[in-house]
Amino acid sequence: MTINVWGYLAEYEQERADILDAVDTVFRSGRLVLGKSVHSFEREFADYHGTRHCVSVDNGTNAIVLGLRALGVGPGDEVITVSNTAAPTVVAINSVGATPVFVDVDPDTYLMEVDQVSAAITDRTRCLLPVHLYGQCMDMEHLKALAAKHGLVILEDCAQSHGARHNGRLAGTSGDAAAFSFYPTKVLGAYGDGGAVITNSAETEANLRRLRYYGMEEQYYVVSTPGHNSRLDEVQAEILRRKLTRLDGYLARRRAIGERYAEAFADTDLVTPVTAPGNDHVYYVYVVRHPARDRILEELKKHGVSLNISYPWPVHTQSGFAHLGYEEGSLPVTERVANEIFSLPMYASLTDDQQQHVIDAVQDVLDRV
Repeated sequence: MTINVWGYLAEYEQERADILDAVDTVFRSGRLVLGKSVHSFEREFADYHGTRHCVSVDNGTNAIVLGLRALGVGPGDEVITVSNTAAPTVVAINSVGATPVFVDVDPDTYLMEVDQVSAAITDRTRCLLPVHLYGQCMDMEHLKALAAKHGLVILEDCAQSHGARHNGRLAGTSGDAAAFSFYPTKVLGAYGDGGAVITNSAETEANLRRLRYYGMEEQYYVVSTPGHNSRLDEVQAEILRRKLTRLDGYLARRRAIGERYAEAFADTDLVTPVTAPGNDHVYYVYVVRHPARDRILEELKKHGVSLNISYPWPVHTQSGFAHLGYEEGSLPVTERVANEIFSLPMYASLTDDQQQHVIDAVQDVLDRV
């Protein structure tokens, strides 16, 4: 038995008839770009979140890029975020000509340390970009108060938090806009790339629709600022429509898997995820910690368990971002946890037998490291 940290084949077998019907529905529709499936998915995804608008795009990175541009963020501006995230969060900030400014993370939840944000705000700060990491939400109340005090906009990075809640409020519904990814590994994943931005602002929605379509409001005429070709594909939109109806089921299964892991490792020295107060965790990835991380990963391969590190290199330590001027030790918590974290298999189609194999293997390795 070989078990990877993520896989989609079992889910595809379970949902194959519906997925193929979605493809056939689009191919028979007579409209392959910006048709009924895209418009319907946008309405349904907005309705799921209780927001007024959803604008779909081609991937999660461009959801952040266009979200920033639609909110007026650009060259000369600073955007406060975290380094413990997937690089695309920061690549997107760089792409609009803004400067990423990093704050450290909480040592238990690995989420943005909100108490450090105030000290990072300068007269160039334009946007706060919290990352709802690994499947749980930031404390948005404190962040919103800071944004209001300093006249800043908030763009939430929800790529890893579909369906997560803080004090009953869904991720993506507290800021000025929120960016989502539908990359296949996500809680709500497509069969290819995809993304979306949700907002309650009609102005932001209008900006997004122009920006994702070259800057046009009607075909062939660029109205103002040139935009991108960033349209969600009709096939992926129709697949996502079908999967959105099953999202709550995916979330329930992920939580059950997470509870079983927590119980299995409660009496070991493996540090399991800490859920922040008021949060409903959806376990996009099940991130654990151990000082012997690298040896554990090598030993688990011998048991047929292949795992992942999310993320081994904080963004500020990567050579592509050396121009930002962060030195080693500048974000001590982020740097420390990057040497110890790794992810256990987590996806809704993971079977009980597969999870038990993972649990047995990890327990065996922990007894020997």
